[in-house]
Amino acid sequence: MDIFLNVLKVTLEEGFMYAILAMGVYITYSILDFPDLSVDGTMPLGAIITGVLIMNGVNPWLCLTIAFVLGAVAGAVTGILHVKFKIRDLLCGILTYTSLLTVNLIIVSAGTGGMSIASFFREPTIFNTAPAALVPEKIGGYSLRILIMSFVIVLIVKIIMDLYLKTKSGILLRATGDNSRFVTMLAVDSGKIKIIGLALGNGLAALSGSVIAQSRGSADPQMGVGMVVLGLASVIIGLSIFKRFSFMKTTTMVILGSIAYKACLSIALELGLPTNYLKLLMAVIFTVAIVASRISIKKGGAHVKA
Repeated sequence: MDIFLNVLKVTLEEGFMYAILAMGVYITYSILDFPDLSVDGTMPLGAIITGVLIMNGVNPWLCLTIAFVLGAVAGAVTGILHVKFKIRDLLCGILTYTSLLTVNLIIVSAGTGGMSIASFFREPTIFNTAPAALVPEKIGGYSLRILIMSFVIVLIVKIIMDLYLKTKSGILLRATGDNSRFVTMLAVDSGKIKIIGLALGNGLAALSGSVIAQSRGSADPQMGVGMVVLGLASVIIGLSIFKRFSFMKTTTMVILGSIAYKACLSIALELGLPTNYLKLLMAVIFTVAIVASRISIKKGGAHVKA
C-alpha cells in the first residue's frame, strides 16, 4: 500500500509540473498547428536560469517570472524567424533549439564557475519558502508539500490560460490556428498573433522547467531532451481520452493527459523497466497515443490534431 501511495504521489507531482509544459505545447501544437521543437531548449533554459539566479540569492518566486519571460523571448525568436524571414516552421524550431543548446551551456558554466550542473539543494525554493512554508512538511506521514504546491501552481496557470483564451487576443490566437486567412481579412496581422502564441507556449515551457528545477534542487542542459515528445503525448492523450466530457475545458484535459502519461512511465519503472529504456518507452507511448487518436477520429469524427 505504501509503495502504491508513493508512486501515486510522485506521479501527481511530476504530472502537475510537466502539465505546465504540456499546456504550452497545446498552444503551439493544437491551437496554432505549429510543430515547435524549440521547447526542448526553452524548458532547460527556464531551469538553468532559475538555478543560477537562486545560487546568487534571487528570490525563487521571482525566478519563475524571469524564466517565463526568457522562455517567451526564445519562443518569439522562433516566431520571428517564421513570420518575418519566411523560414519553414519546423526548421525555425530546430534553429532556436540548436542555438539554445549553446546558450544554456554558457549560462550554466558562467553562473556556476565552470560547472555543467547548477546545484542549489540547500537554497530557498518555492517549495520551502513562504507561502509554501505555511503547508505542513508532512501530512499523515507523507511529504505532500511539493504535491500541494505543484497543484496550486498548475491550477493558477490553468485559470490564467483559460481567462486569456476568452480575451480578444486569445480568440484571435485560436482563429489564426484554424484559418489565418480569415484573420487577415479582419485586418489583423496573423503573423503577430503567431509570434505571441509561440512566445506564450515557450514561456510556459520555461516556467515548467523552473518549477521542476526547484523541486529537484538542480538544473542541467540535458533536462530538455524529449520534452517535445512528452508535451505532445500529454496533449494527444488528454484530448483523445477526455474529449467525450463536453463540460471539461481543454486545459483540464491536457493536465489529466500529463498525469496519465507520467502514470504510464511510473508503472513501467515500478515493474522493473531499466531507466536506460525510458526514452524508448516515451516514444512508444507517444506512438500509441497518435494511433489511438487517429482511430478515435475515424470512428467519432472528433477534431483532435495529431
